Amino acid sequence: MASAQPDRSSARQYSLLALKIAVSIILLTILFSKIDVGQLWSGVQRASFVWLGGALALYFVNVLASMWRWHVLLTAQSVHIQRRRLLASFLVANFFNNFLPSNVGGDVVRISDSAKYTKSKTMATIVVLMDRGLGVMALVLVAAIAATTAGKLHPAAVPIWPIWLWVGFFGGAALSAPAVLAPDGFGRLLQPLTVFHPEWVGGRIENLTSVLARFRDRPRALAGGFLGALFVQATMVVFYFLVSYALHLHVPLSDLGVIVPISFVVQLLPVSLNGFGVREATFSLYFQRIGQPIAAALLVSLVGQALIMLFSVTGAAVYVSRSHHK
Repeated sequence: MASAQPDRSSARQYSLLALKIAVSIILLTILFSKIDVGQLWSGVQRASFVWLGGALALYFVNVLASMWRWHVLLTAQSVHIQRRRLLASFLVANFFNNFLPSNVGGDVVRISDSAKYTKSKTMATIVVLMDRGLGVMALVLVAAIAATTAGKLHPAAVPIWPIWLWVGFFGGAALSAPAVLAPDGFGRLLQPLTVFHPEWVGGRIENLTSVLARFRDRPRALAGGFLGALFVQATMVVFYFLVSYALHLHVPLSDLGVIVPISFVVQLLPVSLNGFGVREATFSLYFQRIGQPIAAALLVSLVGQALIMLFSVTGAAVYVSRSHHK
């Protein structure tokens, strides 16, 4: 009986992985059936390696900014970790996010690495979740600003109404603000969960309220983290703009400012293998709405992701180096 449960758990994991792979393959097959693959490859061959190199350099800046944001949030909890250690951890996490069939593998790495210094997995987890939350809020804000601008370029074919993005941003801010502004009250709302395991759950809630209280007492850290998140999301939009420019495609920056954040949000859904297929379908739907061909959407999406995966290989080197050092 004891071994039956792990077997069922493994079967579910493999079934879910198979489903994700199937979704990615089906979506990519449908999209590639609508274009001339030879023409797509010709577009790759004509790409400017100078501009692609510039995109890679900008992505490195993006990673540094992401690491800095994490450092700011940890410092707000009086946890001081050398930036080079955080950078190494972030590079490994980036590799795991891009090469493991999971959207949270990198977060597990960051939590595990920082927990050695926080002396609390709960604190390490909350800091990473706060980092994620600020990132999502910044994504929506960048998309809202860009959609407002893009709507003026082609008002007759607005791919997404800016008002929905603005409502999403302010609604998310309004819902999350009480947790930071009144952590004790937020903790009391979670008290019913102690019915499952009073001691363990109660301890986690106490740690949670303590971490949130420290964030409340250090508003500059939260503001810095959010500004850092805005910079990160904005540089990702410019990254894809450089990719499109390298591919000799004429895609307005404002339109990329909408589709890039939206594609990142869509990729958070655990329905495909590392976002493949879902990301390309999202790009294709948006590009068609603004009069761009599906081939252009696939080029920008796949080449951009290829560059990100190429850079994330540095995380594999760091991981191997750390393992060898241990």
